Amino acid sequence: MPCWYYKKKELKNTPSIQDGIDYETECRYRKEGARFIIDMGTKMDLGYNTMATGAVYFHRFYMFHSFKNFPRYVTACCCLFLAGKVEETPKKCKDIIKTAKSLLTEQKFMTFGENPKEEVMTLERILLQTIKFDLQVEHPYSYLLKYVKCLKGDKHKLHKMVQTAWTFVNDSLCTTLSLQWEPEIIAVALMYLAGKLSKCEVVDWNGRQPKHLRWWDMFVEDVTMDLLEDICHQVLDLYSQANNTKPPDSPPLIPSNEPCRDRTTTAPPTESASTTPNVNITPGKVEAATVAANGCPTTDTTDSVKPLDVPPHFPTYPSNFAPSNISYPPAFPPANVSVPPPPVNTMNHIVPPIHHMGSSGTIRPAPPTPTTTQTPFPPYPYATNASYFPPNTPVPPTPTPRAYYPPQP
Repeated sequence: MPCWYYKKKELKNTPSIQDGIDYETECRYRKEGARFIIDMGTKMDLGYNTMATGAVYFHRFYMFHSFKNFPRYVTACCCLFLAGKVEETPKKCKDIIKTAKSLLTEQKFMTFGENPKEEVMTLERILLQTIKFDLQVEHPYSYLLKYVKCLKGDKHKLHKMVQTAWTFVNDSLCTTLSLQWEPEIIAVALMYLAGKLSKCEVVDWNGRQPKHLRWWDMFVEDVTMDLLEDICHQVLDLYSQANNTKPPDSPPLIPSNEPCRDRTTTAPPTESASTTPNVNITPGKVEAATVAANGCPTTDTTDSVKPLDVPPHFPTYPSNFAPSNISYPPAFPPANVSVPPPPVNTMNHIVPPIHHMGSSGTIRPAPPTPTTTQTPFPPYPYATNASYFPPNTPVPPTPTPRAYYPPQP
């Protein structure tokens, strides 16, 4: 089985970073893709396991591919489509695309191309090969329920701690924690964080032994406080204050035939993990925020920036590629609609007679009528039984018994 856990040094040397995307921007793309999977799954009434599996597929996929080559929203739909089949909660591809279209803006949905269903179905094969057909994924949810049953204390406080930890696990899907640590360790760290925030200190638990200093020592070993603190800080970073400047929605789309050395990438400003305010950005327009006399912000739209051409899904040919006065023959000859195709009998492959509909003429000419009457064949004189026996014996004579066996007494 492949190993899906990486060091932080490897997480900062992904194909996206090698392609010119900085680390903060890649983290934002991962967060937006995972959050999009959760939003789609919630709207389609999918289970938490399905959404979590799709998010893990999403993070694993971009350890081998760049965000420049595969748009994150198309990959998110593909991951949720595959996770639904793996977790036995399948959804039709057209329903996932319909849900995605209702959640995305028109500009973001343009990354799906002219045939979104074909895009998702094609990407599914690439996703399966990328994750090496390792489809079964474990999540921290089951370990949360397992651990809390062993703890002793106030039931109300324990229930509140588990609810808080469950929320932290949901939000941890937007980070790369699933690529760093096993689900058991993530569950322990987020329960530790939830206990600190809810002021629920666990002092006793079932199965406690003298060598166990803390409650998680009987579940996982060699887990230091520094490790737990690091996991907690990665989750808490999602709730940090958002930046006022909204970064670009997606990386620049570059045709695949352009050499990589000629690509120029401008690093967009970073965005924190909190919710980004909904600000409509029109290509070619720059909104400069100013404050009026009454204290309310106003927007001043300037056209100082050259308008951006929204790239199509596939590169187009220049206008002078071919003269417009040339008439090309049709791709296919006109079909003969007067003759229907022959039907096929799926049982024994016998073609039934064709009755031409919509025309008074016949398909095949009738056979010619015979002009002369054929003479019947003369009767053949078969021999009768009388020819085989003598005249005075009309029946066959009784055969003489033969002495093959000795007479019986």
